[in-house]
Amino acid sequence: MKMRIANRVLREGEGMPLVLVNAFPVDGRMWEACARQIARQADEAGLVPFPVWAPDMPGSGQSPVPTAEESGPMDASGAYPEALDRMADAYADLVRSAGYDQAVWAGLSMGGYLVADLWRRQPQTMAAVALCDTMAASDGVGGAARIETAEALERTDSVEPVMHFAEPAEGDSTVKCSPDFCATMRGWIMEQRPAGCAWRQRMTAGRPDLTDVPVTIDVPCAVVSGELDPSSNPGVMRPLAERIGANATFTAIPDCGHFSAVEHPDIVAKALLDLYRRAAEGNR
Repeated sequence: MKMRIANRVLREGEGMPLVLVNAFPVDGRMWEACARQIARQADEAGLVPFPVWAPDMPGSGQSPVPTAEESGPMDASGAYPEALDRMADAYADLVRSAGYDQAVWAGLSMGGYLVADLWRRQPQTMAAVALCDTMAASDGVGGAARIETAEALERTDSVEPVMHFAEPAEGDSTVKCSPDFCATMRGWIMEQRPAGCAWRQRMTAGRPDLTDVPVTIDVPCAVVSGELDPSSNPGVMRPLAERIGANATFTAIPDCGHFSAVEHPDIVAKALLDLYRRAAEGNR
């Protein structure tokens, strides 16, 4: 049984879609400002409008929480070791069911795990790949923290265990410390279902190690990193781009944390529009 994904069409158009995959613990709305910037920059460049989608990852936004049957077996730790693979296949089916053979795929953080796994499983669906503030390695023993968070979400039936994503911390970017950013993130998180957040943590804790996947990417690729990102800063992301090789461009964003597409949507949009143009030229 395939997971069900609610699609957010942020822009209609011609040609293959640009599919934007959201981070934890929010949904596809995190891409809306970036999508507006993509549309503006594309219009200024005289490009024919192309589709821009931001589906809600299963368990987030309007996408239902996957059932046990859809998720696959749970291991002894409480993680779902098959769920990421199943979710990747569901995203590929979403594109094919709309009549497209390929898309340009961009994932931020947890969304990047999905995009990397999709490349591993179904590279024929990918005309180009963007990895934003993410990593290829699995959590290893660190996955236990995700399971603890999942259990707290389920036990309290609230999103309080992940509300810290909306709170500024020492060393955060100017945008992340701003009242507007905090209020926006808080609103998005409050509208998530605790069970859906818990599912995404269990899915991520069980994901395979994708460390060796980026070196196999042989289509246009963009790697984006906030310089103040505590987990996926340029010290992590630049070597990732270097491992991918000549296919990859690297964008480091000053005064930017983990949610680059929300904090600096204009800069991320520029990188993604360049990626889309490279992919479109390659498909002519």
